[in-house]
Amino acid sequence: MPTKEIITLRVNGSTHELAVRPSDVLLDVLRENLNLTGTKRGCDMGTCGCCAVHLDGEPRLACLTLALEAVGHEVRTIEGLKGEGLLHPLQRAFAEHGGSQCGFCTPGFIMTAAAFLAENPRPTRAEIQEAISGNLCRCTGYVKIVDAIAAVAEARAATTG
Repeated sequence: MPTKEIITLRVNGSTHELAVRPSDVLLDVLRENLNLTGTKRGCDMGTCGCCAVHLDGEPRLACLTLALEAVGHEVRTIEGLKGEGLLHPLQRAFAEHGGSQCGFCTPGFIMTAAAFLAENPRPTRAEIQEAISGNLCRCTGYVKIVDAIAAVAEARAATTG
């Protein structure tokens, strides 16, 4: 059995000292060591996007990222996306537009969309569709998901001019 080593991770603004094996993926450490279960285990192969998190603001698949790779970076999970007890605009938009059915894939979509909108605040529907093409939803079509993301982009554009 590989030996564990002590690492320090910054997750959602808090610092955590953890004992991990070199082969531990970030998804397992988030869910099992830190009890941040909003990040979902879907395919475990990087094909469904359920485990999307942010590493220094960039979307990363936690099932394919070693915990050791996250050392020295800021990790943000779906739990860290909301502000001061309020839903993040994407979380609210998914609820209002019916972008979430069973909800299993929703955290991955929202994390992917949040990183995308940070880089591209005024996307077209085609750009949104391309941005979320690595995320799979087995319950519903993607129209309501795209509607939710587009609504957030439009609301932000209306307030920023």
